[in-house]
Amino acid sequence: MTKADLFEGGKKLPLMEEFYTIQGEGHQMGKAAYFIRIGGCDVGCHWCDTKPSWDATHFPPTPADDIAARAASFPAKTVVVTGGEPSLYPLDYFTQKLQSLGIKTMVETSGAHPLSGHWDWVCLSPKKNMPPRNAVYGMAHELKVVIEKEADLEWAERNAAFVSESCYLYLQPEWSVAEKIMPWLTDYVMENPKWRISLQSHKYMHIP
Repeated sequence: MTKADLFEGGKKLPLMEEFYTIQGEGHQMGKAAYFIRIGGCDVGCHWCDTKPSWDATHFPPTPADDIAARAASFPAKTVVVTGGEPSLYPLDYFTQKLQSLGIKTMVETSGAHPLSGHWDWVCLSPKKNMPPRNAVYGMAHELKVVIEKEADLEWAERNAAFVSESCYLYLQPEWSVAEKIMPWLTDYVMENPKWRISLQSHKYMHIP
């Protein structure tokens, strides 16, 4: 059975978890949203804080209609699809269903695969070991680059050259080294003010 058969062309998705919370990162930080984490990722970042999401076989195919109905029951009427890596799956059906229910659709993706779906907001978070597809750069409303060491700033600038002029640019310190690198990261943003700093505020707030 192929992946397309297993997930019925996007009418089912390998749901890892779903929860209502406050967005913790990037341009939408501080806003309420319903998060939907889809299992399966082949990018494999060594600092990933959701490694259990990598193997999609651990998560049963769940009807997209049921997920959308649960999301619609919450007051924010905003969904963030994350992973794992959402671009592994056909998401046209799911996003159309969400939008038909009056829900704003947002996604966070590495862009490592072609991104399907109808999105009100695309957060592109590129990874060195599997760079984004060219087409995804043009879809990004927000570029969020995780920074672990100073050499990562060159990677960030290379990606910034491919997004549109209206795309918001964020540098986000990797959580385990955030305190250590913050002095030179803040200096870099002050010298290059096209960038903003994104913090994982949900970890400070102790929420999902």
